[in-house]
Amino acid sequence: MASGPVLTTRALNRALLARQHLLGRASMPAQNMIEHLVGMQAQVPANPYIALWSRLEGFEARELEALILQRRAVRTSLLRTTLHLVTSGDALALRPVLQGVLERGYASGSPFHKQLVGIDLDELVAAGRSLLDDEALTTAQLGKRLAEHWPDRDPVSLAYAVRYLVPMVQVPPRGLWSSSSQPMWRTLESWLERKVDEADAPDGLVLRFLAAFGPASVRDIATWSWLTAVREIVDRLRPVLRIYHDARGGELFDLEDATLPDPETPAPIRFLPEYDNVALSHADRARIIDPRTVGRITGYVGTVLIDGLIAGQWRIDKTGERQILVVDPFVPLSDEEAAELTDEGARLLAWASGDASEIEHRVHFGVAREPGRTAHRQPERRR
Repeated sequence: MASGPVLTTRALNRALLARQHLLGRASMPAQNMIEHLVGMQAQVPANPYIALWSRLEGFEARELEALILQRRAVRTSLLRTTLHLVTSGDALALRPVLQGVLERGYASGSPFHKQLVGIDLDELVAAGRSLLDDEALTTAQLGKRLAEHWPDRDPVSLAYAVRYLVPMVQVPPRGLWSSSSQPMWRTLESWLERKVDEADAPDGLVLRFLAAFGPASVRDIATWSWLTAVREIVDRLRPVLRIYHDARGGELFDLEDATLPDPETPAPIRFLPEYDNVALSHADRARIIDPRTVGRITGYVGTVLIDGLIAGQWRIDKTGERQILVVDPFVPLSDEEAAELTDEGARLLAWASGDASEIEHRVHFGVAREPGRTAHRQPERRR
């Protein structure tokens, strides 16, 4: 198939924003959005709620809470061995595709396997599965119970081996917006009362990535999924893909019927949680991160899109009956951008506080860092 034109970084940015529904909020159920995004990074329980608010028209936290309570969405380890919020159907379908990723993560990316050299992993997995089929346990409780059978082994390592190797979910109230608890685990199959799928071909997963994150390179796909042999997967799919090139001549792949927005399409201000897959899913993140931002994100804070790029961070400080959204832009702002940041920030605060109308809301520009380290200042204006 003939190659398409070279795509600039800005063209890739606008394509990514459009497919992530960050150019304009979508009118669709939260379940559909979660499925379209192929899951949402969720090790911080509140993150998917904020990410959905920035993507969906009229999103309310109780909609996602209902999905979790009704077991139509679950929080489970998948992509990059990281906890993701996915639909129940995707949890069952994607786990066999990504099982190898979890197994490699345990064997080479974690310290726990070093404590369990020589142990019969099949026996350990079976014991862990049996315990978590029957009841929800914390990691500490699971390790203590497993150590009854392997008293000479580190209980934490025993528990984490099971967490890597057995499909599991964190059960509510963990993951709810209105309440939470310490993480407790059940096996995926016992929680959903359904079997994990048997099919493990990765081709469909790659096509879904392109639908939500493309156009993308082989390295991008590998960065997002941690799958191996991605070049072979893409080569199988070439007959149904459209091929572009980036500014350096590298190949970019896309769905044949996917459209690209005008690179000059205006991009609105958007607030993202501290972990959002839009910022973590490409080997070259220039399409989504402003170069002036590199090295300045502190962690434990959200990020903000300015002209379509991550160009600042934010956090909410709560003091008594007052909530202050501190916005920390890393780039000079026009008057219009400063006003839009303030307006969108006020909407975020109003949404996050829900029915607590008595709480005072303020949006300040300042230094948004870890809790307890916030200072206020005026935003720098673009000259």
